[in-house]
Amino acid sequence: MVTKQEVLSEFDVQELDEARNIDLPDEKLESGSKGELIKLAGQLRDRRNELNQMASERASKRDDLNAKTREKVDEAQKHREKRDEMNSQVQEHKQSRNELNAKANELFDEVDEMKSDLELDDGKDIDELKEEIEQLEFRQQTEVLSTEDERELIEKIENKREELRQRKDKVEESGDLEELIEEAEEVRSEASQHHQKVTELADDAQEHHNQMIEAYREADDIRDKADEMHELFVEAQEAADRHHEDFVRVQKRLRELDKKEERQRKDSRAEEREAAKAEAEEIYQKFKEGETLETEDLMKLQKSGLL
Repeated sequence: MVTKQEVLSEFDVQELDEARNIDLPDEKLESGSKGELIKLAGQLRDRRNELNQMASERASKRDDLNAKTREKVDEAQKHREKRDEMNSQVQEHKQSRNELNAKANELFDEVDEMKSDLELDDGKDIDELKEEIEQLEFRQQTEVLSTEDERELIEKIENKREELRQRKDKVEESGDLEELIEEAEEVRSEASQHHQKVTELADDAQEHHNQMIEAYREADDIRDKADEMHELFVEAQEAADRHHEDFVRVQKRLRELDKKEERQRKDSRAEEREAAKAEAEEIYQKFKEGETLETEDLMKLQKSGLL
């Protein structure tokens, strides 16, 4: 089983450094200053982008491994199909071989029966008799024999010649025997050819079987690496998602602070307007009572709309 470290090393994948991850304690989110939160948002955004890039690279490598797994499975399937096709041919040739062998056996049985009927199974065959006669004649010609020995040798040669003549007569009388023997041998030869094809196809089928097993084994190995790479992708993606969620939380908190500051500014402006109005009314009262107003007071009255 492949390990995480083996996959990281084999595919030159950078290990996720958790020490570089950015934490967001609730206390910091609630009580941190706007400046601190803006800085923290930038850190979260940058780390999120790094992690998303890491997750993307790991997903790409995972997809490549899954594609290679499918290629190996397809390769194994092709070997399976070739193996099954050849095994099917093996069965066809086996059937033909067995049928032809059965037919050849029947023909050879007929040959044996015909030989038995013609008594060709007894004694020596024609070639063997010819060879014996030649040996006896050579002896007659090359050896110095007594009259008695030469007479016996001549008699033996004549007997062999007579046996050869009788054997030839029987063969001639056999009629279709030679044709039957030839047919039987041809059928047996054809059966042997089918047997040879059985052997060749069986060997090829076994080779495709072995290659199929090897392709499936390689597919399993690559699939294990793809699964481990997927785990690495999930690791990076989950870390990226957490940083994104924290980034969104900080952004939300910054918007809340912006709204709070805006309310404070509005409240401050309203208080200033109330104070200006009260001051203007006090100046206007002095104006009605006939007191002399300074230029600044007159401008305040004009600004307030009371003059």
